[in-house]
Amino acid sequence: MSSPLDALAAALDRRAAKDPAVFWWRDDDAVIPTPALDRLLALSASHAAPCLVAVIPKPTGPDLAAHLAGRPLITVAPHGWQHSNHAPPGTKKAELGPHRPAKLVLEELSLGLAKLQTLYPVQLAPILVPPWNRIDPDLIGALHGAGFQALSVYGPERPAALPSLNTHVDLMDWHGTGGGRATASLVSDIVAALDLGLSAIGILSHHLVHDAQAWDFLDQLLALIAGHPGARWASAPDLLAQRRQTV
Repeated sequence: MSSPLDALAAALDRRAAKDPAVFWWRDDDAVIPTPALDRLLALSASHAAPCLVAVIPKPTGPDLAAHLAGRPLITVAPHGWQHSNHAPPGTKKAELGPHRPAKLVLEELSLGLAKLQTLYPVQLAPILVPPWNRIDPDLIGALHGAGFQALSVYGPERPAALPSLNTHVDLMDWHGTGGGRATASLVSDIVAALDLGLSAIGILSHHLVHDAQAWDFLDQLLALIAGHPGARWASAPDLLAQRRQTV
């Protein structure tokens, strides 16, 4: 019986004769150890898939740091400051939008980065992951001065003051069921990203809100990429090193 994943396998078959497609994985909203996080960590380990875990700096603490320590496949990045919405009612949510003084926003981001540098002296990558994947464009030029070396949002990479390491396929159906998206829809997006010739295709997950569909697809995707000659996983630090060389 055919599976929606067969279309992705076929697309990867075509890449096997050329350069393997590169994938990377980001998961958002970690604060404390949870059963959902343990499930994600188990998947990462079982499929040897590196994951960039975006941690919310203000509410997190040493419990999560101890839980993630000693896991070489896990890299940590700051997920804003406290994942608070400062946008006016009726507009898209944003913590790092133009709704507050830039000086205040940058001070919070610097505090968050410094806190995570203390908690994760080995695992931290200075990649800013804005909550809701939104940031005021006017802030981006000041991020390097605040200690950041890259920016990770959702969507195609665009020229900016910092290297971009974006995600392109979100597992969640935020505007529909609120659960995991249908496998056929996700596969279609991944194949489209392959056709665009992206240097690395970013997969975005949110462990705290995954339902069975999201977990099942993630497990199948990790297994397919790990075992296919036309694909490989890359870590965020390795990709960042490559992006910095080309900017």
